[in-house]
Amino acid sequence: MLTLVIGNKNFSSWSLRPWLVLKHISEPFREQHIRLFMPDSRQHLLAANPAGKVPVLYHDNLHVHDSLAICEYLNELFPASQLWPDDAAERAEARAISAEMHSGFGALRSEMPFNLTLRTRHEPTPEAAADIQRISDIWQQLRQRHQDGGPWLFGGFTIADAMFAPVACRFVSYGIELPPLAAAYVDHLLEHPAMLEWYDAAEAEQAATVA
Repeated sequence: MLTLVIGNKNFSSWSLRPWLVLKHISEPFREQHIRLFMPDSRQHLLAANPAGKVPVLYHDNLHVHDSLAICEYLNELFPASQLWPDDAAERAEARAISAEMHSGFGALRSEMPFNLTLRTRHEPTPEAAADIQRISDIWQQLRQRHQDGGPWLFGGFTIADAMFAPVACRFVSYGIELPPLAAAYVDHLLEHPAMLEWYDAAEAEQAATVA
């Protein structure tokens, strides 16, 4: 049985990524939650993962941490789910933009922390605006190329969509306007049943915290 250790659904963008992949492959899994920003959070994080971070995937005696590594492991474990494009060139491109998302866009992350229930208007600095433009360009180009093959970045759902999902959420939280194809992609992503489930859970978490 697979177990995914995650943080608060309202705040943990990294947890969302492999969770979406697991939902896509329809494989039963358990969720283990660690509340972030609490006095004992660090203690629980270190107990789950010596790196002190979530997410972590437990599979039998194997512990895999890091969202992209977890997604890659799931791709190897469930090859029929086609978590990367079939075409070698497109597979390389999907991996490249996933790695770019994984390690880049620092200004955007710093200025617009992941907060699903937040609704505000943010005027990005030039550095964050450059990050937004780069992401928008990626989405626009891929959706233009694949619009007849399906609604996701490469037509069908891939790990690349999971990697960019938290950014789509950020754009909604901070009122960022996007060009048409990129905006339509965000709308499709956030209307996906798994995303709606994650949002509902995040709102319930926040309501319980306030109460």
